[in-house]
Amino acid sequence: MSDASADASTPHVLEASAQQHNIRALICFAAAATALTHIKWSAIDWVLLGVASLMFAYTMLSYLLVKRQAMSQYRLFDRFVSIDAAMIGMIMSFCHFPVLPTIMFFLALQFNSLIHGGMRKWLLDMGFVAAGVAISLLIREPEWHYPSYMNAASIGVVSIIAYFGFYAVYLHSKLAKLNEQVQQLSSEHTLYKLKTYKLARYLPPTVWKAISEDKEQSLTTERKRVTVFFSDIQGFSTLAEELEAETLTELLNSYLTEMARIAAKHKGTIDKFMGDAVMVIFGDAQSEGMKMDALRCVSMAIEMRKKMQELQTRWYNQGIKKPMLIRMGINTGYCTVGSFGTSHYMDYTVLGTHANIASRLESAAKPGQILISHQTWSLVKDVVMCKDKGEITVKGLTHPVRVYQVGDFRRDLGKGKTWFEESMAGFSMHMDLEKIRNYDKDRVVELLNSAAERLQNKNIRINK
Repeated sequence: MSDASADASTPHVLEASAQQHNIRALICFAAAATALTHIKWSAIDWVLLGVASLMFAYTMLSYLLVKRQAMSQYRLFDRFVSIDAAMIGMIMSFCHFPVLPTIMFFLALQFNSLIHGGMRKWLLDMGFVAAGVAISLLIREPEWHYPSYMNAASIGVVSIIAYFGFYAVYLHSKLAKLNEQVQQLSSEHTLYKLKTYKLARYLPPTVWKAISEDKEQSLTTERKRVTVFFSDIQGFSTLAEELEAETLTELLNSYLTEMARIAAKHKGTIDKFMGDAVMVIFGDAQSEGMKMDALRCVSMAIEMRKKMQELQTRWYNQGIKKPMLIRMGINTGYCTVGSFGTSHYMDYTVLGTHANIASRLESAAKPGQILISHQTWSLVKDVVMCKDKGEITVKGLTHPVRVYQVGDFRRDLGKGKTWFEESMAGFSMHMDLEKIRNYDKDRVVELLNSAAERLQNKNIRINK
């Protein structure tokens, strides 16, 4: 990038450099004035007068040159500072090194060099001072004496005091602007983090992680063996026509929140929400092997089915009488995983026959059922009890697909079963023994016994 383009993009640097140039011109004029005070007009020192005139001309020329450049080249200013050091060294030599002005100008040069470029700049400028002194020695050897008059010392002292004063004001204004920029950057950083958080909610975790870690190449399209999950709520479209928009929004958001939480718990990648439908992928980024990917997916589906029982009770208490059940389909196989779309819009998803089969199994499932393909069943059969449902014909495939209905984990069946649910006309029960607290156990037993006693004593009429 050129200096011009760099300065044009940083207006604060432009302003600061202009102030530095004004201060630089001040010390140069002070050095020229110091030279003039050493001239005895009764016996004019033409060499010293020439050097003072050259210093005035050089200062004006460099000042106008840098101003005309609009400070577009900061290196030009930096080089002029080094030339200033050489000129001041020459003037001090021709003035026979007056003690106080020499010390003050030397301190000013060191201060200026250290502020602008540290030790490297300091060494360079001190070298230019020595070069200026060396050039003056070729012309005339200085006389080492202390001046008996104070006008030269006074001009040097006043000029250096003014120099440090102006520089202090400049540094104060620069620090104030830096503090203002820091506050602005802090506000922008906070705003950026807030926007980042909001944006992250609309992207799959896999995509967001890749972008935030600058690893977009990991989203390239490739073939992977993944387990794909689909689910939707039976009769949701009909329910959407009956409920108010606000109630429907609250209901759907609460459902999707719980489903997303369960999916994240089992390390699944939520591909998308399609209304009430959910698509989750296992094995794309956080793969733990084909078997574990399939097992995590089925475990997620079982937990979702349990959670749906709790949500039904909550919704019933909110006035929604019609029970809502989810249908789920799972399949395992090779799919094309990656980013698809245009240069302006990309979508991270999976494509392929096996993804379509998972969607067809979800459509074929009855309310509350979890249907899995033979490929998935072969990976989880030793952990999950499944019922063979035979072969079904799915749209888009010429051959039938063998499916299995997921029951529960084998460890939870029989005497060790901790989860019960049943639903029929006039009766619905959902009980998770792992979530019942010890101090609630007697109350639950009392309620079950009371319900059983009333049911036994009730004379149930047969509706014809």
